[in-house]
Formats: sequence, structure tokens, C-alpha cells
Amino acid sequence: MNNPHGHRPDFPGVPQQPRPAERQSEHAQPGSGQVPPGYQAHGARQIPPGQPPNWPQGHAQGHGQGPQLHGQGPQLHGQGPQLHGQGPQLHGQGPPGYWPPGRAPMPAQSHVPQHGAPAQHALPVRPAAGYAPHGAPHPAQAHQHAGYPAVVRVARRPDPDRRRRIVGLWLWANGLIAGAVLNVIFTLFGVLGSGGSMLSAMVVGALFAFPPLVIYLFVPMIIDRYDPEPWWCLLMAFLWGALAATGFSILINTGVHVGVSSNFGEPVGELVSASVSAPFAEELFKGLGVFGFFYFLRREFDGIVDGIIYATFCALGFAAVENVLYYARASMQGSDVLAGTFVLRGVFTPWLHPLFTSMTGIGFGLARESSKTWVRVAAPIGGYLLGVALHAVWNFLPTALGRAMGDIFMPWLLLWLCFVASFFGIIVALVIRKGWVIRDHLRDEVALGMLTQDELELVCSPVGRLRCTLGWRGATGRSFIRAGARLALSKWHTARALEGRNRTLSADFIGPLRHEIAQLRQELLARAPR
Repeated sequence: MNNPHGHRPDFPGVPQQPRPAERQSEHAQPGSGQVPPGYQAHGARQIPPGQPPNWPQGHAQGHGQGPQLHGQGPQLHGQGPQLHGQGPQLHGQGPPGYWPPGRAPMPAQSHVPQHGAPAQHALPVRPAAGYAPHGAPHPAQAHQHAGYPAVVRVARRPDPDRRRRIVGLWLWANGLIAGAVLNVIFTLFGVLGSGGSMLSAMVVGALFAFPPLVIYLFVPMIIDRYDPEPWWCLLMAFLWGALAATGFSILINTGVHVGVSSNFGEPVGELVSASVSAPFAEELFKGLGVFGFFYFLRREFDGIVDGIIYATFCALGFAAVENVLYYARASMQGSDVLAGTFVLRGVFTPWLHPLFTSMTGIGFGLARESSKTWVRVAAPIGGYLLGVALHAVWNFLPTALGRAMGDIFMPWLLLWLCFVASFFGIIVALVIRKGWVIRDHLRDEVALGMLTQDELELVCSPVGRLRCTLGWRGATGRSFIRAGARLALSKWHTARALEGRNRTLSADFIGPLRHEIAQLRQELLARAPR
């Protein structure tokens, strides 16, 4: 580095000695990983002979050649070394540890000993952080491919919420076991109380309740196009609703019904159980399933759409098991009653339970998106109470009016169908909004070279996964799309948390997701058609 005043640029006033011609035998070549003679390797540092391992870094005595220099960085004279033969030569510009984008970092050099001084008086060399010798792979090495920008590989970090997920899995499993035991116990009571006829009726009920699930479960999976939830999460939600929520709810509802009926009569007990106990208990235990994903699986819970999807799968599992009981009772009364019950519950109103529980899902979704503490507390409670109110209104009129309900049944049913249709429209709008969020938070990844424009369009395409399935990308392409969407949503949550000066686990996901994208890209490039 030329200096007309003969002073060190980072230490004003200290004279700069003329640099002698370097001798190959005395100095390590930059980037070669060689150690100068008389030095020994010690971890990431090179220790001069006679000096202890804890000799202060960046400290040397000039031995009559000027004042002591503390902590001075590497100095490049003239033209710096070329980096593996690529790109222009560096002349020492930039702060310590800086290297131009797309280039490998340059190792720190030792200061050249003064003229006539022995080699052991040179400052010790400490390679740059993460530096690897020439010919060894660098941990932050850029991966190049024709037509693709460089991708910097980052080290994979441990899962930041692993312990939380383990605790959540343990609670989920125990809840399922307890709910399944309760379902079996009450089923046995029903079979024994009916003299065995209830068993065959429940088989008929199951045949009417479970096959339509193929259609019901397919609808929310089609709607959530940009970032569909993992299949194992959806299965966990469904099983929680089918086993845990039904088991605990039937325990509470039966207890309330028996207690009120014994004191106030059967009609009052039926009304209180259907209009008060059932809405509060059923929405509580279905909502606990949504809470489990919100708290224990935050990486898989991004906002309102995810809250609705998890709530829908919990509610569909709950409704399927509940329908087995309704269809079984109807079949014992005759085939015409069974057909009418199936049309009402299986055709016209299969989405009522998902609608009720989705209110709780929306509340947790708002809490996930918001950085305000009061919203994070009030939204789930408000959503739960709204779901309870809708559920109570639906149960109250048929139970209270009885046979008189037949006169207003059709207008009542049409009103609810319009409500459900409007709700589906809202869901579609929220999914479109989610696609915009993903696109907006991946634009800078294109500018940074982590993604190409074509890859951005693939991640944000509503049919991107279908294209991968039918094309050469296959399952790797679907994983790439998912990682890109997860990265965008993690950045979104991190930005919102920073606005509210809050901490979020989403910030810990960004680095590992970029690493995953880099790995998936290499797999895609290896299998790309030539």
C-alpha cells in the first residue's frame, strides 16, 4: 500500500520501515497454509519459539526498532496475493475480516520482520476466522454454478426449540392415551347398556362417518397452497381432535348432563349439556390442540392461515368420532332416520365444527403475527369465546324448540351455510395475503444471490409443488419450495418482533434455513437436465 509520508496508515506518526525483498525460506506464502521456519502451530495461532502459549496476540517488541505495537492488524504492501487465481488482486482495502462478495476470505499475514532481524521476532500469525489452508474446503466457501449466483454455506446450528418440541410431544402423546381410554370406557358403557345392539350400530356409524373425511380433509390442504403444513402436523391435529378432545369432552358433558338432570330434570339437563357444557368443553379441548402447535411447534405455526388449518383438522377429527355416535343412534331408529341424519351432518353441516374452532385458531394466529403483548393475550381468549358463542347458538335453538324447530329449520340452515361460505372466502383472501408476504420477504434473497428470480417465482407459485411433482425436481423441489417459504415467513416474524422490540425464535431459524436452501440447490443442480 503506497504511503507518500512514510507512516503506517493505521498508526499515525510511527515511521514505516522499508520492506526488504521477501525470502521464500523465511515467510509463509499467503493462502498456502505453510508455517514459517522456527514457528510451531498452536490451535488457531502460530507461536514463536520460546514464547508461552498465552503470549498476547498482536503484541511484539521491536528490539530497538521503535515503540511497541499492540493489536495491529495485517498490513499489505504493494499488491496483495491473488485468491486462488480468480478475480482482481486486493490492495488491503476494507475493514478487517472483510472480503468482496463471492470471494473466499483472505488469511491474515504476519508482519514482515525488520531488515536484519531474526525470523522469531516477527509478530505471530493468527489466521482469519474460519480460514482453511489452500486446497482445503472453506466453511464459508461459495458454491458456483453456471447461471446461478454464489451461495455462501453456513454452519448448521442445533434446533433452537428442540426441548420445547419434546415436551409438547410428550403432552400430546399422554393426552391421546388418556382420551382414547375415556372413549373406550364410555363406548363399553353404551354397548353394555344397550344389550350389545349398540356395537353393530357403531360399526354402521363408522362406515358413514369416516369415508367422507377423504373429501373434507382434502379441502383445507388445497386452500393452503403457499406453505402447506407438514403431513405429520396435520395428522397430530386430527388425532388430537378425534381421541383427546372427544374423550375429555364426553367425560365433562356426561357429568354435567347427569348432575343437572338428577336435580332439575332430563329436559333441563339436555339443554344445559348441549348449550353450555358442550360449547365450552369441546371448544376448550379442540383449542388446546391449536395451542400446542402455537407454543410447542412455533416453526410450523406462522399466522392466521396456519391457525385455521390446524383448527380445521382438530375439528374434523372431533366431528368424525362424534358423528359415529350420532349415526349409530340414528341407525337404531331406522334407515330413514339414518339417511336424514347423514344428509344434515355429513352434507350440509360438516364444516360447523371447523368453523367454531377456527375462531380459536384465528385468535392464536393473530397472537403469532402481533408484537403487542395485549394482543397476544387477548386474541386467543377472544377467539375461543367467539367460537363458544357460535357453537352455543347453533346447539341452543334445536334443543330448546324441539319439534317446533322444523318450521324455521330451512331458513336457519341457509343462514349458516351462507356464513360458512363467507368464511371460506375470507380464508382464500388470507392465503393470497400469505403469498404476498412470502414474495416480499424473498426479494432481498435474490439481491443477495441466495435465490435466482426463477427460483423466487417457483417458491411463490400456487402450483409450484405440482410442477415439482410432475417434473424433474420431484421431492427435492418440494422441499426447496418449503424451505424458501419458511425462510420468508421467519424473516417476516423477525421483522415484526423487532418493530415491537421483542424476542422471537424465528430469528434462529433464518441461518439454518439458508443452509438448507443451499444444500437443496446443490441437489437440484446435480439432477438438473443437461
